[in-house]
Amino acid sequence: MLHDMPSNARTLGADLRALRKARGLTLSDLAAVLGRSVGWLSQVERGLSDPSVNDLRDLAGQLDVSVSSLFRAQAAPGEEGFVVRRDARRPIGSRSDGLVEELLSPDLTDDFEMVHSTFEPHSKMPAPIRRPTQEVGYIVSGQLDLRIGERLFHLKPGDSFRIRGDLYHWANPHDAPCIAIWVIAPPVY
Repeated sequence: MLHDMPSNARTLGADLRALRKARGLTLSDLAAVLGRSVGWLSQVERGLSDPSVNDLRDLAGQLDVSVSSLFRAQAAPGEEGFVVRRDARRPIGSRSDGLVEELLSPDLTDDFEMVHSTFEPHSKMPAPIRRPTQEVGYIVSGQLDLRIGERLFHLKPGDSFRIRGDLYHWANPHDAPCIAIWVIAPPVY
């Protein structure tokens, strides 16, 4: 019975399902590229089967996330699914290009995700990107240059912004890190 399964297995499966759906993949699509059966993938997503480390590596690669983002620190009893403690945040993203991101949301099962981003000094995105998302961000500290479409914005603490499927690019040409909180819908990590 699902209620008897460890809650971390249910959450991993739910996160994998949310990531698969956010990328527009069906169970059949993902199972085919993994060389696994639809039944196996369905059991993993429902928390009825534990994927091996190699399976997790393959899943992460196909879903374009880091393997480490699929793991989380153990929540205190009664807090899982409700509270994420500072030392229990899951790292997400590639951590390349001077961007360090951590998931603030308990998991990826909501219609959105909340992310803590640290843009290291003198870092920038290698190339502009466009995601099929709606994103809202808030600058907590530091400064960030954000290009949305053809417009360039110089953001400072207390400023917020919105990106709706636009082409965007960020840079932190300053000597201090910039910390921002993002809300992204649907979840992409």
